[in-house]
Amino acid sequence: MIRALQKKFVITSMTAISVLLLVLLGGINITNIVLSEKETSRTLGWITAQELGEFPDKPFSGNKSTAPDADKPPEPPSPFGQERNAKDAILSSNYFVVRTDLTGEVLSTDVTRVSTLSEEDAAALASAIWQAADTDGTSGRYKYSVRADEEKEEVVLIFLDTSQDLLSSLRVLLLSAALGVLCWILMLLLVILLSKRAIRPFAENMQKQKQFVTNAGHEIKTPLAIILANTDAMELYNGENKWSRNIREQVNRLNGLMKNLLTLARMDEATLQITPTDFSFSALVQENADAFADPFALRRITMRSDIRPDLWLHADQGHITQLLSILLENALKYTNDGGFVTVTLKKEGRGTLLQIANTCDTLPDVPPARLFDRFYRADAARTQKKGGYGIGLSVAQSITEANHGQITAEYKDGNKICFSVFFRS
Repeated sequence: MIRALQKKFVITSMTAISVLLLVLLGGINITNIVLSEKETSRTLGWITAQELGEFPDKPFSGNKSTAPDADKPPEPPSPFGQERNAKDAILSSNYFVVRTDLTGEVLSTDVTRVSTLSEEDAAALASAIWQAADTDGTSGRYKYSVRADEEKEEVVLIFLDTSQDLLSSLRVLLLSAALGVLCWILMLLLVILLSKRAIRPFAENMQKQKQFVTNAGHEIKTPLAIILANTDAMELYNGENKWSRNIREQVNRLNGLMKNLLTLARMDEATLQITPTDFSFSALVQENADAFADPFALRRITMRSDIRPDLWLHADQGHITQLLSILLENALKYTNDGGFVTVTLKKEGRGTLLQIANTCDTLPDVPPARLFDRFYRADAARTQKKGGYGIGLSVAQSITEANHGQITAEYKDGNKICFSVFFRS
């Protein structure tokens, strides 16, 4: 229980930290990309203005017969030395310029500021962009701008190499990812160290409760044994009667309750002794099913069994016997009079599957997984009448997991509860 709680604390904390890191690093990278894109667009605007020799730059509409006459509003000058920054940005940028006439015929190319592109490739790229009639966009690693030079009756295509910006963004991404992973690992170690301190009060309280249950269990065993011995003596003199039978029944109920409570306490303390052996699972299931045949018959409950005869299991036989007893007793308590109980044991994939299903008057109005919650009872009044305490299925789950199995519950056909126990071979 304590380890499970500590694990849950670590998982919850790290989930929150992971979301926070993702949001933080994502915000940093998105902001960097947006700012880089704005800076690239501004640099391209400066280069365009320089090539045209004026502000504002005039967008090319895509009409190949006439030059456009729509102007963009000029970008206001900055009081912080924008002209000098613009000049620096232009001088440090790699770009090329292609000029065409109004029909798209290439007039000239200037690739002096790029070393990896020929004039023919530049002209071909410009022709493709001109045919698309786009004024702004991106083609590969180049961000381009198409503008009209009205004085010369030309169209100017400027291509800015953004590979350095892309590389810079990639570096920021990789660096932030590396720092994020490092921070995540450090936070994981810190959370693991703090988890013990965080759950210490709860752990201490649980330890006191488990110690109380253990001590109370041992203390109650003696008076129960005395009561049972006195009942036997009374029956020797007076014979068996309804009062002695009732005493014996209630003593057996208390013994079963204490056995389950002690099992849970030992499970939580991880002190339960597990002694796995190889035994016939088929024979054990059949033996326990036969033991419940008469109680089922008294309530007119029909038991159907489909038990494969040659299945073996490597587990603690005593625990599995207790598991079968809990599941069959649960079926006996909650099956409607005249209903059905089905016991199935078969090979399932690479393991063995045990299923115990029973009909009932009404299904619980909670998810099936809640039936395994400790001290949970779907119907308190009905459970008290039937003699349940809400710990049997919790014990069954603990026993199954301790023997490396899985137990699940599901509702079927509107009036059936099926418990499935799977042990991998």
